[in-house]
Order: sequence, then structure tokens, then C-alpha cells
Amino acid sequence: MSTIIPIIPMPTAPISTALEGDGMGCHSGGDAMLAAAKSAGKSEILDQYAKDYPKDPKAGPHDQPQSMCPAFGSLRVGLRMRRTATILSGSACCVYGLTFTSHFYGAKRSVGYVPFNSESLVTGKLFEDIREAVFQQADPALYDAIVIINLCVPTASGVPLQILPKEINGVRIIGIDVPGFGVPTHAEAKDVLAGAMLKYARTEALAGPVQAPRNGKSDKPTITLLGEMFPADPVIIGMMLEPMGLAAGPSVPTREWRELYAALDCAAVAAIHPFYTASVREFDAAGRAIVGSAPVGYDGTQAWLQAIGEATNIAQSDIDAAKNKFLPAIQAVLAKTPIKGRITLSGYEGSELLVGRLLVESGADLRYVGTACPRTAWNEADLQWLQSKGVMVQFRASLEQDLAAVHEFKPDLAIGTTPVVQAAKELTIPSLYFTNLISARPLMGPAGAGSLATVVNAAMGNKARFEQMKDFFGSVGTGHSTGVWESAQGVPQDRPEFKAEQRRLAVKMAKKRKAEEMI
Repeated sequence: MSTIIPIIPMPTAPISTALEGDGMGCHSGGDAMLAAAKSAGKSEILDQYAKDYPKDPKAGPHDQPQSMCPAFGSLRVGLRMRRTATILSGSACCVYGLTFTSHFYGAKRSVGYVPFNSESLVTGKLFEDIREAVFQQADPALYDAIVIINLCVPTASGVPLQILPKEINGVRIIGIDVPGFGVPTHAEAKDVLAGAMLKYARTEALAGPVQAPRNGKSDKPTITLLGEMFPADPVIIGMMLEPMGLAAGPSVPTREWRELYAALDCAAVAAIHPFYTASVREFDAAGRAIVGSAPVGYDGTQAWLQAIGEATNIAQSDIDAAKNKFLPAIQAVLAKTPIKGRITLSGYEGSELLVGRLLVESGADLRYVGTACPRTAWNEADLQWLQSKGVMVQFRASLEQDLAAVHEFKPDLAIGTTPVVQAAKELTIPSLYFTNLISARPLMGPAGAGSLATVVNAAMGNKARFEQMKDFFGSVGTGHSTGVWESAQGVPQDRPEFKAEQRRLAVKMAKKRKAEEMI
């Protein structure tokens, strides 16, 4: 498309991503903590993260994704697994926020925490405390594995989780670093732990017999599904694979350690979510083929079934049988429940391009798809398909780019993250939160084809209600006077001269920093 969503250029001088002047604490800034972590012996793992989860190294705070704490992704993976304990090592405020969020999202178990202070951090006592905590928790009657996650400060200080014992009393010990300055999004942090667990499990499988899955081994070749999905989607995928003599295998991240073995023992891997780079590396090492995209909509399902069949050497007649069974049903559902209206879409879960494909095939006038995740080999087909339909796709999208798309295209519906939804509603544009209202629905096959139409059409039908509210409230509490004010106490006044002076000082300071760089 000719339209480009711009972002405001940042000054050329370095800009800290956090408050400075607090030693090596949480407010040291991303660049300072990254440099400290590398000097403390974390260069290898951070360099690997930079390769696995690439982003523009020159990106400032306003031209990169703004996500929740990345460690939440790894924490979520561990908390959803049976017989798995999780211990956090980080600043108390970070641990509080992560545990609060985890329980908000339905965690039903405690999160372990090893506290520290400046003395225990610098003297190495923190590592000893972590080691002691792990030994205390390693009860094989309760756990298959214990996960220890270093947050920003312990990572920047070089706390060496990699030298913890790999096993204690038969309990596996998995230590990972998930700093906010090294892993861009919480979605990719899921891969950090999933990849580490797959690597451990693959080593065990190479060493000898391993535990069978809880429900036994499939009598058909299986397709491992990479990425968290709506619970019905693996079932639907299994139905679509059946005519080809295949079955749906475990979904990674798994819900139990023994499922990791079954995931590795597959005919091929479906990278439903395209950012699981570390996990793909383990499947590559196990000799498994990787297939991108997913069976969404008519075109997506047709291409995916063909790709899966070819990757597993299935006869073309069997591939065609699967297509003939499901494609007409998908086409019928899409025709029955069309979506009519202009839409912008953004999110940070990793399935944004798949949802975009489904919206387009449902008849929507989709103008923009923004995702916090990167462009990879496994979402390339989705990218090409969307671009061929005139849709602008923005990888590593920032909030500013998502908001600019809403202003540029003036959609009938904005699907996005919380701040995008809030901004759209202020513009009287109906909007839906991607994570809770869109990604929490089936997307695959015939069930997915009609799953979005009802909620999307209902939301677009609320335009008149937004206009009524706008007319009623007028311009109260907007711009410089945002909030509720009593005229008797005074309403804030706009101060353009103050803004101009602050802008002048900021430019002056940027020039000074640039001059100091050249000395």
C-alpha cells in the first residue's frame, strides 16, 4: 500500500529507557543493565536472545513494542504445567506485579520467591539462597521440574543459574534468564522456557527410554502444535488431519513434562504461532519438519493441509480428501456470516496475522495489522497473503504506530490492546480488546470461520451508542483538562508557552548530549 504509518523520529542522542542514577537497580535503564549483564558473564545468552528475538538495536522507547513484563510469559508457561514449581529471583516490586498478574489470569498455585538486598547480590549470597531454596523444594513426590527465573537485576548482576544442579532427587532443575532488556515481549518469553524444557527433554530421550504420555502413545503419526491456542482448536485440527491418517499431537508449551517427549516424537511441527524460535531449534535438532501458518479460512486451510501433507509424505489423494471434506464447509460458513466494515487490528499474542486472514476472508475491509512479534520464516506466507489483499502489516509494532493506523484509516472497528481500545472509544470508534475477546475464540477450520463474525458485527453495530455518549458528554475532560473538575475549584488551563519552553530545553539538552559524544 502507498499509505505508511509514521512514527515520530527520536532525537539522535542516546535516550535512556528508564530513570537513571540508581546504581544497577531497576531504574538504571535498559542499555546500562544490558551492558552490565554482558560484563557479568551473560553475553552468550543475551546474544542468543538477540538472534532469536530480533528487534532494531537503535529503537528508542517509542518505536518498539510496549508489552507487559516479558517474564510473565515464562512464568505463565510454568504455572500451567502439572507437577512444576516456579521460583522468581528479582526485585520485590517486580515479583509482586508478576504474581498478581498470574493470579489475575487464573494461576492456582503459589510462586516461589528468593529475596535479596544489595549485600547478598554483590557477595554472591543470592545464588546460595537460590540453591538452598531449590534443594528445599526438590521433592519428587510433588514435582517433575522446578523452574527458576532470573528477572532484570539478577540477570544484570550475573547470577549464574546455569551452574545449578541439573537434577536434585530426581527433580529436573531449569534455570533461565528473562530480563526485560533482553527479551522483547512476554509472548517470546514463553518460548524461552518452552525451548529450555524441550532441550532438556530431548537430551533425556537421547539417553534412553522416557515416560509415555498420560493418555498413551498415538497409533497415528502426529503433528505437534506450536503455540497457545483456544482449547477447541487442537481438536478441530485433529479432525482435519484425520483423512490424511494423521493426528494432532501435544501443544507446546505443554501442560505436563511427559508431553514434551510426545511433542518431540512427531511427524512434523505446525508453527501456529511463529515466534517460537528456540523451540524450533530443538525440533530441528530432532530432525522434525516445521510448517508455518495455520488452517484459518478457506485459503489458509487449503494451503496448510497441502503443506502438512507434503511435509509428512502423505499421498495427494489423501490430502485432497481432507480438503474436499472441510473446505466446502468453511466456504459455506464464511458466506453465511459475512463481516462488512473497515477494521484495524493490533495485538501482542502472535496470532494477529492469522486473525487478519480470517477477517479478510469473512469480508472485512481490513486495512492494518500490527503485531508486537517479529517477522519470521513461519509467518511469511501469512504476510504475503495479507499484503496481496492490500493490508498493511507492521511487525514489532509500537503503540504509536497502532494509534496512527486508527487515526489514518478511521475504521468502523478497532481491535487492539487496552490503550488502543481506549483511544478508539474516545474517538467514538467501537473497539474490542484482542487478547480477551478475539484470541480467546476458535480460529481453525469450520468452527473458526464463523467465530469472529458475531462479536465483530455486534461491536460495529454500537457506533450509534458511542455517538450518543459523545453528544451527551461533549468535550468535558479532554485534552489538557482531562479528568473531572469543578468550576468553583478551577479547570486546568492550556499553557502553550510552557510547552514551547520545555520543548526548547529538551532540544537543547539533546544537542548537548550529542556534542559530548563527539568529544
